Amino acid sequence: MRRHMTEDRQSAEVSGPLPDQPRGGRRVLLRSGLIAVCAILVILGGFAEFWRQSASLKGPDKADAEGIVVLTGGPERISTAIRLLENKAAKRLLISGVHPQTTARQLRQITGTERDLFRCCIDLDKRAADTRGNAVEAAEWARDKGFTRLLIVTSDYHILRAMKEFSRVMPEAELMACPVAGSDGHDPLHSTASLKLWFSEYLKYLLALVRIQIGN
Repeated sequence: MRRHMTEDRQSAEVSGPLPDQPRGGRRVLLRSGLIAVCAILVILGGFAEFWRQSASLKGPDKADAEGIVVLTGGPERISTAIRLLENKAAKRLLISGVHPQTTARQLRQITGTERDLFRCCIDLDKRAADTRGNAVEAAEWARDKGFTRLLIVTSDYHILRAMKEFSRVMPEAELMACPVAGSDGHDPLHSTASLKLWFSEYLKYLLALVRIQIGN
């Protein structure tokens, strides 16, 4: 009988903690859920701030630059930059990131620009393949021309990352942002496609910040 009592006690000791295991599992799930919610709130808050900063950047009312750099991509970017050049906002324009097979004549026809303006005052960069490349090529162009005041023209969703990249390679230059609210972006809440575009650019912006910080 004593042996039976001992076995019962051992069995109770073994089975005793089992009721606590589901509670521990629920705690882990609850903690994981709270962490996930906090992470989502941080990401959404950062995205809202990214949108606010992008929207707060406006082109200068009266630009007094030496050069204009436009980054290819959005449909309205080049036409905006050419209008600025025509209005004498700067002396020369660099169109950065042009496809290697695209000619000046094709661009002139697409944008409806006068031949003389293209010949005298517009340069094409066909080497840049991304925003970092745009900044590097523009820095070389500006130093070659002796320019220290530049207008940077690109889409509004892209302007923050572009300004960071340009500031990194041209810390001595005065850079003026000229964001373009194009048909490819609108604002994040305009459509699902716009939201995806803006959020994708937000993630690229964060990666650029990390890379630049590590590089420094």
